Amino acid sequence: MKNKKRTARFTSKNNNIWVWPLTSFTLLLLSRAGETQQAIMQQPQVVDTEPVWQQTETNQFEVFNPVENATRFSRDQPFKWGPVIAQPHLLYRAFYATGLPLSPGDEQNTFIQEFSPGVLFDIGDHWTLDYTPTLRFYSNHHFKNEFDNSVSLTGATAYEDWIFGFSQSYVSSDSPEIQTGTQTSQEIYSTALTGSYAFNSKMSLDLGLYQDLQFTEDFQNSYDWSTMEWLNYQFWPRFNAGIGAGAGFVDVNFGPDQIYEQTAGRINWRAADKISLQINAGIEDSQFQSSDTGALLTPTFGASIQYQPIEATRISLNASRSVNPSYFQGQVTENTVASFDLNQRLFRKFNLDLNAGYNITKYVASENNVSANSDDDYYTFSARLSHPLLKRGTLAVFYQYSGNSSTEPGFTYSGSQAGIEIGYKY
Repeated sequence: MKNKKRTARFTSKNNNIWVWPLTSFTLLLLSRAGETQQAIMQQPQVVDTEPVWQQTETNQFEVFNPVENATRFSRDQPFKWGPVIAQPHLLYRAFYATGLPLSPGDEQNTFIQEFSPGVLFDIGDHWTLDYTPTLRFYSNHHFKNEFDNSVSLTGATAYEDWIFGFSQSYVSSDSPEIQTGTQTSQEIYSTALTGSYAFNSKMSLDLGLYQDLQFTEDFQNSYDWSTMEWLNYQFWPRFNAGIGAGAGFVDVNFGPDQIYEQTAGRINWRAADKISLQINAGIEDSQFQSSDTGALLTPTFGASIQYQPIEATRISLNASRSVNPSYFQGQVTENTVASFDLNQRLFRKFNLDLNAGYNITKYVASENNVSANSDDDYYTFSARLSHPLLKRGTLAVFYQYSGNSSTEPGFTYSGSQAGIEIGYKY
């Protein structure tokens, strides 16, 4: 059999697509989605959501204080029906983009307009639901206009010494992707069911079941189910650590499926009021089913440092390394990501956000008859300057430059985007 190159299309392995909804009822999991590299600049978080649950420094979940909830629901809310509060939000962006990949080796320029109307629902004391569609229009008719969707549901509750959390999200998009070199239709379903139990004031247990389902037109689909458990110990009020172990299974509709095991350790340290540090590191051991390829042993890690020297300045550094399913048959990707973000308030009214990121994607063969020796080095820089508009709006200008250096012919890319955006939230 000939080696399958990165751009190959595939024939189905006759997996039953309808199986995944049945599995969702018994195995609820959080996303292990791969590090996708969209060519279009990501939209900002326009809505400051007030989640009903949040993570504490000990990696447990805490439910809002009833007094705080009573205050929140007593505010003057015109879109309030019993325990439900609706908060509409809207974002409009207009920008010019250069170098968008239409197909491998073919980059185009275009003017883009985006409309993103949405609504966030606070449902009682335990749930939030947000729906945000995005309509994207290209002046270059070689690209097809998009109707993307984003839905997320989160909630939590407490029972005796347990705290349970649930999240479900759905994202559909047709944006140009750097990894595929073309406009790519895909849908991602992510589910998580978590539980935290406090043995005492020092020791706690975190449990998690996660599911990530990715359906991509003309490319590989993946179904990822996993679990991860952590035993935590709080050494002092601002420092805790934990050890964890987990396992997962990845079903793909082309090529060999995958079983993997993970072991890791983590620390969470708030060194001072102005600085915090979270680090986890471990090993993932992946075995490919019905394949002569040996096991893939990969160091994995995640790190986040946040520093706020003064109220108007916030600096953050993030890095991670993970193994993820690939868009392409008989391959997985090892992704190493690093990013830097500076958020600075200027002259009381302006807000400047600068972000730089670097992503190394290495393609690894999961079966012997596949040639997977390509690497992508993706880098990006973005700047956004915003100013309040009237009472509830925001006016901003933004710029992004991004590029990809690939060892695979046709996938090297560089482009820029510049434009304006107007946001509103109630």
